[in-house]
Amino acid sequence: MTLIHRYPTDSGIPLIGNTLEMAKDPGAFFLRMYRKHGPIYSVNVFGRRTLVLAGAEATLFLSSPEGRRVLSSKSVWKDLIKEIGANTIINGEDGERHLEMRKILGQGFSKKALDGNYELMFNIADRHFDAEWKPGTQPRPLPNMQYLITEQLGELLAGGSPKEYIEDIRIATLNILNVLVTKQRPKFFLLSPGYQAAKRRSLKLADRMIDNLRTQSEAGELPDNLLGDIYRAFKAGSPYFKENDLPIAILVPYIAGLDTESNTLSAAIYGICKHPEIKAQVQAEADALFEKPIHEIEERDVRKLELINGCVKEALRLWTIAVAQLRTAAEDFTFEGHDVKKGQEMYVATSVPHYMHEFYEDPETFNPRRMMKPQNQQLQKGAYAPFGRGPHVCLGQGIAEAQMALIIARLFHKRDLNLLHPDYKLKTKTAPTPGPTEGFKIRVDAIRN
Repeated sequence: MTLIHRYPTDSGIPLIGNTLEMAKDPGAFFLRMYRKHGPIYSVNVFGRRTLVLAGAEATLFLSSPEGRRVLSSKSVWKDLIKEIGANTIINGEDGERHLEMRKILGQGFSKKALDGNYELMFNIADRHFDAEWKPGTQPRPLPNMQYLITEQLGELLAGGSPKEYIEDIRIATLNILNVLVTKQRPKFFLLSPGYQAAKRRSLKLADRMIDNLRTQSEAGELPDNLLGDIYRAFKAGSPYFKENDLPIAILVPYIAGLDTESNTLSAAIYGICKHPEIKAQVQAEADALFEKPIHEIEERDVRKLELINGCVKEALRLWTIAVAQLRTAAEDFTFEGHDVKKGQEMYVATSVPHYMHEFYEDPETFNPRRMMKPQNQQLQKGAYAPFGRGPHVCLGQGIAEAQMALIIARLFHKRDLNLLHPDYKLKTKTAPTPGPTEGFKIRVDAIRN
Protein backbone atom coordinates (compact mmCIF):
# COMPACT_ATOMS: atom_id res chain seq x y z
CA MET A 1 0.00 0.00 0.00
CA THR A 2 1.28 3.44 -0.92
CA LEU A 3 1.37 5.79 2.06
CA ILE A 4 -0.12 9.25 1.64
CA HIS A 5 1.46 11.70 4.05
CA ARG A 6 -0.99 14.54 3.44
CA TYR A 7 -4.58 13.71 4.25
CA PRO A 8 -7.51 15.90 3.10
CA THR A 9 -7.89 19.24 4.87
CA ASP A 10 -11.08 21.19 5.50
CA SER A 11 -10.53 24.83 6.40
CA GLY A 12 -14.14 25.82 6.98
CA ILE A 13 -15.04 29.51 7.24
CA PRO A 14 -12.15 32.03 7.13
CA LEU A 15 -10.88 32.88 10.64
CA ILE A 16 -13.58 30.75 12.32
CA GLY A 17 -12.72 27.48 10.62
CA ASN A 18 -15.03 24.56 11.41
CA THR A 19 -15.66 25.58 15.03
CA LEU A 20 -19.23 26.88 14.74
CA GLU A 21 -20.50 24.02 12.59
CA MET A 22 -19.02 21.44 14.91
CA ALA A 23 -20.33 23.20 18.02
CA LYS A 24 -23.86 23.42 16.60
CA ASP A 25 -24.24 19.74 15.70
CA PRO A 26 -21.09 17.59 15.95
CA GLY A 27 -22.82 14.44 14.70
CA ALA A 28 -24.03 16.11 11.50
CA PHE A 29 -20.66 17.84 11.09
CA PHE A 30 -18.60 14.65 11.24
CA LEU A 31 -21.05 12.93 8.86
CA ARG A 32 -20.79 15.75 6.30
CA MET A 33 -17.00 15.74 6.53
CA TYR A 34 -16.96 11.94 6.09
CA ARG A 35 -19.12 12.19 2.96
CA LYS A 36 -16.85 14.93 1.61
CA HIS A 37 -13.39 13.65 2.55
CA GLY A 38 -13.64 9.99 3.52
CA PRO A 39 -12.48 8.30 6.73
CA ILE A 40 -9.44 10.53 7.44
CA TYR A 41 -9.12 14.31 7.20
CA SER A 42 -8.17 17.33 9.28
CA VAL A 43 -10.35 20.21 10.51
CA ASN A 44 -9.77 23.62 12.05
CA VAL A 45 -11.51 23.65 15.45
CA PHE A 46 -10.90 26.22 18.21
CA GLY A 47 -7.99 27.60 16.18
CA ARG A 48 -6.17 24.27 16.03
CA ARG A 49 -5.67 21.90 13.13
CA THR A 50 -6.89 18.49 14.33
CA LEU A 51 -6.98 15.12 12.62
CA VAL A 52 -10.24 13.14 12.38
CA LEU A 53 -10.64 9.39 11.88
CA ALA A 54 -14.26 8.68 11.04
CA GLY A 55 -16.88 6.14 10.00
CA ALA A 56 -17.10 2.40 10.46
CA GLU A 57 -13.45 2.28 9.43
CA ALA A 58 -12.51 4.31 12.51
CA THR A 59 -14.83 2.33 14.79
CA LEU A 60 -13.30 -0.98 13.75
CA PHE A 61 -9.75 0.41 13.92
CA LEU A 62 -10.31 1.70 17.47
CA SER A 63 -11.11 -1.81 18.69
CA SER A 64 -8.49 -3.61 16.57
CA PRO A 65 -5.21 -4.85 18.11
CA GLU A 66 -3.30 -2.12 16.27
CA GLY A 67 -5.76 0.58 17.31
CA ARG A 68 -5.56 -0.53 20.93
CA ARG A 69 -1.78 -0.20 20.76
CA VAL A 70 -1.34 3.09 18.92
CA LEU A 71 -4.26 5.24 20.17
CA SER A 72 -3.74 6.77 23.60
CA SER A 73 -6.31 8.39 25.91
CA LYS A 74 -3.81 9.52 28.53
CA SER A 75 -3.06 13.08 27.40
CA VAL A 76 -6.77 13.92 27.08
CA TRP A 77 -7.25 13.71 30.84
CA LYS A 78 -4.00 15.21 32.15
CA ASP A 79 -5.49 18.66 32.82
CA LEU A 80 -8.41 17.14 34.75
CA ILE A 81 -6.03 15.02 36.84
CA LYS A 82 -3.99 18.11 37.66
CA GLU A 83 -7.10 20.13 38.59
CA ILE A 84 -8.28 17.55 41.12
CA GLY A 85 -4.78 16.96 42.53
CA ALA A 86 -4.70 13.24 41.76
CA ASN A 87 -2.00 10.98 40.35
CA THR A 88 -4.26 9.22 37.90
CA ILE A 89 -7.80 8.21 36.92
CA ILE A 90 -8.87 5.19 34.91
CA ASN A 91 -9.29 7.16 31.66
CA GLY A 92 -5.82 8.64 32.16
CA GLU A 93 -4.12 5.27 31.80
CA ASP A 94 -3.45 3.06 28.78
CA GLY A 95 -2.34 -0.52 28.24
CA GLU A 96 -1.80 -2.85 31.19
CA ARG A 97 -2.24 -0.10 33.78
CA HIS A 98 -5.68 0.69 32.38
CA LEU A 99 -6.63 -3.00 32.35
CA GLU A 100 -5.55 -3.38 35.99
CA MET A 101 -7.75 -0.47 37.02
CA ARG A 102 -10.71 -1.93 35.11
CA LYS A 103 -10.29 -5.18 37.04
CA ILE A 104 -10.52 -3.33 40.35
CA LEU A 105 -13.54 -1.25 39.34
CA GLY A 106 -15.27 -3.75 37.07
CA GLN A 107 -17.37 -5.65 39.61
CA GLY A 108 -18.70 -2.49 41.26
CA PHE A 109 -19.66 -0.97 37.91
CA SER A 110 -21.24 -4.14 36.49
CA LYS A 111 -24.94 -4.90 36.09
CA LYS A 112 -24.58 -7.27 39.05
CA ALA A 113 -24.63 -4.20 41.29
CA LEU A 114 -28.36 -4.08 40.55
CA ASP A 115 -29.02 -7.57 41.93
CA GLY A 116 -31.28 -7.33 44.93
CA ASN A 117 -31.59 -3.55 44.54
CA TYR A 118 -34.46 -3.15 42.09
CA GLU A 119 -36.92 -2.21 44.83
CA LEU A 120 -34.50 0.45 46.09
CA MET A 121 -34.17 1.90 42.56
CA PHE A 122 -37.95 2.05 42.08
CA ASN A 123 -38.55 3.62 45.49
CA ILE A 124 -36.04 6.39 44.75
CA ALA A 125 -37.68 6.97 41.36
CA ASP A 126 -41.15 7.12 42.94
CA ARG A 127 -40.01 9.78 45.41
CA HIS A 128 -38.70 11.91 42.55
CA PHE A 129 -41.84 11.48 40.48
CA ASP A 130 -44.10 12.30 43.43
CA ALA A 131 -42.12 15.48 44.14
CA GLU A 132 -41.35 16.74 40.63
CA TRP A 133 -43.72 15.01 38.16
CA LYS A 134 -47.13 15.97 39.51
CA PRO A 135 -50.21 16.07 37.24
CA GLY A 136 -50.61 19.46 35.60
CA THR A 137 -46.91 20.32 35.87
CA GLN A 138 -44.30 20.73 33.14
CA PRO A 139 -41.04 19.28 34.51
CA ARG A 140 -37.74 19.62 32.68
CA PRO A 141 -36.47 16.06 32.06
CA LEU A 142 -32.74 16.87 31.88
CA PRO A 143 -32.11 18.40 35.34
CA ASN A 144 -34.70 16.07 36.89
CA MET A 145 -32.94 13.02 35.49
CA GLN A 146 -29.56 14.34 36.65
CA TYR A 147 -30.79 14.38 40.24
CA LEU A 148 -32.57 11.02 39.99
CA ILE A 149 -29.62 9.21 38.37
CA THR A 150 -27.10 10.69 40.80
CA GLU A 151 -29.15 9.63 43.81
CA GLN A 152 -29.74 6.11 42.45
CA LEU A 153 -26.09 5.53 41.57
CA GLY A 154 -24.99 6.94 44.90
CA GLU A 155 -27.20 4.52 46.82
CA LEU A 156 -26.30 1.63 44.52
CA LEU A 157 -22.53 2.04 44.21
CA ALA A 158 -21.63 4.02 47.32
CA GLY A 159 -24.29 3.00 49.83
CA GLY A 160 -25.66 6.51 50.22
CA SER A 161 -26.55 9.70 48.42
CA PRO A 162 -26.31 12.93 50.42
CA LYS A 163 -28.82 15.09 48.58
CA GLU A 164 -27.37 18.35 49.91
CA TYR A 165 -24.22 17.83 47.81
CA ILE A 166 -25.80 16.79 44.50
CA GLU A 167 -25.99 20.34 43.09
CA ASP A 168 -22.32 20.92 44.01
CA ILE A 169 -21.27 17.73 42.24
CA ARG A 170 -23.35 18.72 39.24
CA ILE A 171 -21.79 22.21 38.97
CA ALA A 172 -18.22 20.97 39.53
CA THR A 173 -18.53 18.07 37.08
CA LEU A 174 -20.08 20.06 34.23
CA ASN A 175 -17.48 22.84 34.55
CA ILE A 176 -14.55 20.42 34.60
CA LEU A 177 -15.85 18.51 31.58
CA ASN A 178 -16.56 21.68 29.60
CA VAL A 179 -13.20 23.30 30.32
CA LEU A 180 -10.64 20.52 30.72
CA VAL A 181 -11.94 17.55 28.71
CA THR A 182 -14.10 18.70 25.79
CA LYS A 183 -12.43 22.16 25.95
CA GLN A 184 -15.62 23.95 24.93
CA ARG A 185 -15.16 26.67 27.56
CA PRO A 186 -12.09 28.84 28.37
CA LYS A 187 -10.11 28.13 31.54
CA PHE A 188 -11.25 31.28 33.33
CA PHE A 189 -14.58 29.49 33.94
CA LEU A 190 -12.74 27.52 36.62
CA LEU A 191 -12.00 30.75 38.48
CA SER A 192 -15.68 31.50 39.04
CA PRO A 193 -16.80 31.59 42.70
CA GLY A 194 -19.64 29.20 41.91
CA TYR A 195 -17.32 26.51 40.57
CA GLN A 196 -14.75 26.98 43.33
CA ALA A 197 -17.42 26.66 46.03
CA ALA A 198 -18.92 23.57 44.37
CA LYS A 199 -15.48 21.96 44.09
CA ARG A 200 -14.72 22.62 47.78
CA ARG A 201 -18.02 21.15 48.92
CA SER A 202 -17.61 18.10 46.65
CA LEU A 203 -14.17 17.41 48.10
CA LYS A 204 -15.57 17.91 51.59
CA LEU A 205 -18.09 15.17 50.83
CA ALA A 206 -15.27 12.93 49.55
CA ASP A 207 -13.26 13.48 52.74
CA ARG A 208 -16.29 12.60 54.85
CA MET A 209 -16.84 9.40 52.87
CA ILE A 210 -13.16 8.43 53.09
CA ASP A 211 -13.30 8.86 56.89
CA ASN A 212 -16.34 6.58 56.94
CA LEU A 213 -14.57 3.95 54.83
CA ARG A 214 -11.54 4.12 57.11
CA THR A 215 -13.77 3.44 60.13
CA GLN A 216 -15.48 0.55 58.35
CA SER A 217 -12.12 -0.89 57.30
CA GLU A 218 -10.79 -0.79 60.87
CA ALA A 219 -13.91 -2.61 62.02
CA GLY A 220 -13.59 -5.19 59.23
CA GLU A 221 -16.90 -4.04 57.74
CA LEU A 222 -16.04 -2.61 54.32
CA PRO A 223 -19.12 -2.76 52.06
CA ASP A 224 -19.31 -5.10 49.09
CA ASN A 225 -19.74 -2.32 46.55
CA LEU A 226 -17.64 -0.05 44.33
CA LEU A 227 -16.35 2.09 47.18
CA GLY A 228 -15.44 -0.98 49.20
CA ASP A 229 -13.45 -2.31 46.24
CA ILE A 230 -11.62 1.02 45.85
CA TYR A 231 -10.70 1.23 49.54
CA ARG A 232 -9.54 -2.40 49.63
CA ALA A 233 -7.24 -1.64 46.69
CA PHE A 234 -5.93 1.43 48.55
CA LYS A 235 -5.26 -0.56 51.71
CA ALA A 236 -3.47 -3.23 49.68
CA GLY A 237 -1.05 -0.58 48.34
CA SER A 238 -2.40 -0.35 44.80
CA PRO A 239 -0.36 2.12 42.70
CA TYR A 240 -3.63 3.31 41.13
CA PHE A 241 -5.38 4.32 44.34
CA LYS A 242 -3.03 6.34 46.50
CA GLU A 243 -4.16 8.83 49.16
CA ASN A 244 -4.68 11.74 46.75
CA ASP A 245 -6.44 9.51 44.21
CA LEU A 246 -9.19 8.57 46.64
CA PRO A 247 -11.36 11.74 46.51
CA ILE A 248 -12.10 11.58 42.78
CA ALA A 249 -12.41 7.77 42.87
CA ILE A 250 -14.87 8.04 45.78
CA LEU A 251 -17.00 10.62 43.93
CA VAL A 252 -17.20 8.55 40.73
CA PRO A 253 -20.57 6.93 41.65
CA TYR A 254 -22.14 10.37 41.84
CA ILE A 255 -20.47 11.61 38.67
CA ALA A 256 -20.79 8.52 36.46
CA GLY A 257 -24.17 9.09 34.84
CA LEU A 258 -24.68 12.75 35.70
CA ASP A 259 -24.41 14.14 32.16
CA THR A 260 -24.41 11.04 29.98
CA GLU A 261 -27.40 9.01 31.16
CA SER A 262 -29.52 12.10 31.82
CA ASN A 263 -29.05 13.24 28.21
CA THR A 264 -30.04 9.86 26.81
CA LEU A 265 -33.02 9.46 29.12
CA SER A 266 -34.34 12.94 28.30
CA ALA A 267 -33.99 12.25 24.58
CA ALA A 268 -35.71 8.87 24.95
CA ILE A 269 -38.64 10.50 26.75
CA TYR A 270 -38.94 12.92 23.84
CA GLY A 271 -38.74 10.14 21.25
CA ILE A 272 -41.36 8.02 22.99
CA CYS A 273 -43.80 10.93 23.47
CA LYS A 274 -43.24 12.12 19.89
CA HIS A 275 -44.66 8.82 18.62
CA PRO A 276 -48.01 8.01 20.32
CA GLU A 277 -48.06 4.44 19.01
CA ILE A 278 -44.64 3.78 20.57
CA LYS A 279 -45.75 5.42 23.83
CA ALA A 280 -48.81 3.16 24.06
CA GLN A 281 -46.64 0.08 23.56
CA VAL A 282 -44.08 1.30 26.11
CA GLN A 283 -46.86 1.83 28.64
CA ALA A 284 -48.22 -1.67 28.02
CA GLU A 285 -44.77 -3.24 28.42
CA ALA A 286 -44.12 -1.26 31.61
CA ASP A 287 -47.53 -2.16 33.05
CA ALA A 288 -46.84 -5.85 32.40
CA LEU A 289 -43.55 -5.61 34.30
CA PHE A 290 -45.21 -4.11 37.36
CA GLU A 291 -47.91 -6.74 37.56
CA LYS A 292 -45.22 -8.39 39.69
CA PRO A 293 -44.42 -6.78 43.09
CA ILE A 294 -41.32 -4.62 42.83
CA HIS A 295 -39.44 -6.65 45.45
CA GLU A 296 -39.77 -9.73 43.20
CA ILE A 297 -38.42 -8.10 40.02
CA GLU A 298 -35.16 -9.64 38.75
CA GLU A 299 -32.69 -9.09 35.94
CA ARG A 300 -34.52 -11.53 33.66
CA ASP A 301 -37.67 -9.38 33.98
CA VAL A 302 -35.73 -6.31 32.86
CA ARG A 303 -34.35 -8.25 29.86
CA LYS A 304 -37.95 -8.90 28.77
CA LEU A 305 -38.50 -5.16 28.27
CA GLU A 306 -37.67 -5.55 24.59
CA LEU A 307 -39.28 -2.34 23.35
CA ILE A 308 -38.07 -0.20 26.26
CA ASN A 309 -34.53 -1.53 25.86
CA GLY A 310 -34.91 -0.80 22.15
CA CYS A 311 -35.90 2.79 23.00
CA VAL A 312 -32.74 3.17 25.10
CA LYS A 313 -30.52 1.84 22.32
CA GLU A 314 -32.25 3.96 19.69
CA ALA A 315 -31.87 7.11 21.82
CA LEU A 316 -28.18 6.27 22.24
CA ARG A 317 -27.88 6.00 18.44
CA LEU A 318 -29.94 8.97 17.34
CA TRP A 319 -28.85 11.41 20.07
CA THR A 320 -25.34 10.10 20.54
CA ILE A 321 -23.44 11.33 23.60
CA ALA A 322 -19.99 10.03 22.67
CA VAL A 323 -19.93 11.59 19.19
CA ALA A 324 -16.16 11.29 19.00
CA GLN A 325 -13.38 10.09 21.27
CA LEU A 326 -10.29 12.23 21.79
CA ARG A 327 -7.05 10.32 21.26
CA THR A 328 -3.34 10.89 20.67
CA ALA A 329 -1.06 8.76 18.49
CA ALA A 330 1.24 6.84 20.85
CA GLU A 331 3.43 5.90 17.87
CA ASP A 332 3.49 6.25 14.09
CA PHE A 333 0.80 4.24 12.33
CA THR A 334 -1.08 3.92 9.06
CA PHE A 335 -4.83 4.39 8.67
CA GLU A 336 -6.64 3.92 5.35
CA GLY A 337 -3.41 4.45 3.41
CA HIS A 338 -2.41 7.60 5.30
CA ASP A 339 0.61 8.01 7.54
CA VAL A 340 -0.16 9.36 11.03
CA LYS A 341 2.73 10.59 13.16
CA LYS A 342 3.38 9.99 16.86
CA GLY A 343 1.94 12.75 19.04
CA GLN A 344 -0.83 13.67 16.60
CA GLU A 345 -4.05 14.65 18.40
CA MET A 346 -7.28 13.44 16.84
CA TYR A 347 -11.00 12.91 17.07
CA VAL A 348 -12.15 9.34 16.44
CA ALA A 349 -15.69 9.94 15.17
CA THR A 350 -17.26 6.54 15.85
CA SER A 351 -20.79 7.96 15.75
CA VAL A 352 -20.78 8.66 12.00
CA PRO A 353 -22.35 5.29 11.05
CA HIS A 354 -25.26 6.05 13.42
CA TYR A 355 -26.58 8.55 10.87
CA MET A 356 -25.82 6.66 7.65
CA HIS A 357 -28.55 5.10 5.50
CA GLU A 358 -26.03 2.40 4.56
CA PHE A 359 -26.57 1.00 8.06
CA TYR A 360 -29.97 2.33 9.14
CA GLU A 361 -33.06 2.86 7.02
CA ASP A 362 -34.36 6.43 7.52
CA PRO A 363 -31.66 7.13 10.16
CA GLU A 364 -33.17 10.49 11.23
CA THR A 365 -36.30 8.74 12.58
CA PHE A 366 -36.70 7.39 16.14
CA ASN A 367 -37.45 3.72 15.52
CA PRO A 368 -36.68 1.44 18.49
CA ARG A 369 -37.78 -1.69 16.59
CA ARG A 370 -34.67 -1.48 14.44
CA MET A 371 -32.74 -2.36 17.62
CA MET A 372 -34.86 -5.45 18.31
CA LYS A 373 -35.03 -8.92 16.86
CA PRO A 374 -35.17 -9.80 14.03
CA GLN A 375 -33.68 -6.53 12.71
CA ASN A 376 -30.84 -5.85 15.21
CA GLN A 377 -29.36 -3.30 12.81
CA GLN A 378 -26.90 -2.17 15.50
CA LEU A 379 -25.06 -5.49 15.22
CA GLN A 380 -23.65 -4.67 11.77
CA LYS A 381 -19.87 -4.30 11.85
CA GLY A 382 -18.85 -0.82 12.89
CA ALA A 383 -22.45 0.44 12.90
CA TYR A 384 -22.98 1.19 16.60
CA ALA A 385 -20.67 2.64 19.23
CA PRO A 386 -22.62 4.84 21.69
CA PHE A 387 -20.23 4.03 24.54
CA GLY A 388 -17.06 4.26 22.47
CA ARG A 389 -14.96 1.31 21.34
CA GLY A 390 -11.68 -0.30 22.23
CA PRO A 391 -9.96 -0.64 25.61
CA HIS A 392 -11.55 2.57 26.92
CA VAL A 393 -15.14 1.57 26.15
CA CYS A 394 -17.39 2.80 28.96
CA LEU A 395 -16.95 0.53 31.98
CA GLY A 396 -20.50 1.14 33.18
CA GLN A 397 -22.42 0.66 29.93
CA GLY A 398 -24.24 -2.46 31.18
CA ILE A 399 -25.50 -0.85 34.37
CA ALA A 400 -26.28 2.40 32.51
CA GLU A 401 -28.50 0.68 29.94
CA ALA A 402 -30.30 -1.31 32.65
CA GLN A 403 -30.78 1.77 34.84
CA MET A 404 -32.23 3.79 31.95
CA ALA A 405 -34.63 0.98 31.04
CA LEU A 406 -35.82 0.76 34.66
CA ILE A 407 -36.42 4.52 34.88
CA ILE A 408 -38.36 4.61 31.60
CA ALA A 409 -40.47 1.64 32.65
CA ARG A 410 -41.31 3.16 36.03
CA LEU A 411 -41.94 6.65 34.65
CA PHE A 412 -44.33 5.57 31.89
CA HIS A 413 -46.07 3.13 34.25
CA LYS A 414 -46.65 5.89 36.78
CA ARG A 415 -47.35 8.93 34.60
CA ASP A 416 -49.14 9.88 31.40
CA LEU A 417 -46.66 12.14 29.61
CA ASN A 418 -47.05 14.23 26.46
CA LEU A 419 -45.13 16.89 24.57
CA LEU A 420 -46.28 20.46 25.14
CA HIS A 421 -46.95 20.63 21.40
CA PRO A 422 -47.23 17.52 19.15
CA ASP A 423 -45.13 19.15 16.42
CA TYR A 424 -42.31 20.15 18.81
CA LYS A 425 -38.82 19.32 17.51
CA LEU A 426 -36.23 18.61 20.18
CA LYS A 427 -33.71 21.40 20.73
CA THR A 428 -30.24 20.17 21.65
CA LYS A 429 -27.01 21.49 23.17
CA THR A 430 -23.45 20.22 22.86
CA ALA A 431 -21.68 21.23 26.08
CA PRO A 432 -20.24 19.25 27.74
CA THR A 433 -21.87 16.41 25.80
CA PRO A 434 -24.66 16.45 23.19
CA GLY A 435 -28.22 16.11 24.40
CA PRO A 436 -31.52 17.94 24.94
CA THR A 437 -31.36 21.47 26.31
CA GLU A 438 -32.26 22.13 29.94
CA GLY A 439 -35.24 24.10 28.67
CA PHE A 440 -36.95 21.03 27.18
CA LYS A 441 -40.19 20.43 29.09
CA ILE A 442 -42.69 17.60 29.18
CA ARG A 443 -46.35 17.74 30.22
CA VAL A 444 -47.63 15.47 33.00
CA ASP A 445 -51.31 14.88 32.26
CA ALA A 446 -52.20 12.27 34.85
CA ILE A 447 -51.10 9.63 37.34
CA ARG A 448 -51.58 6.28 35.64
CA ASN A 449 -50.84 3.88 38.51
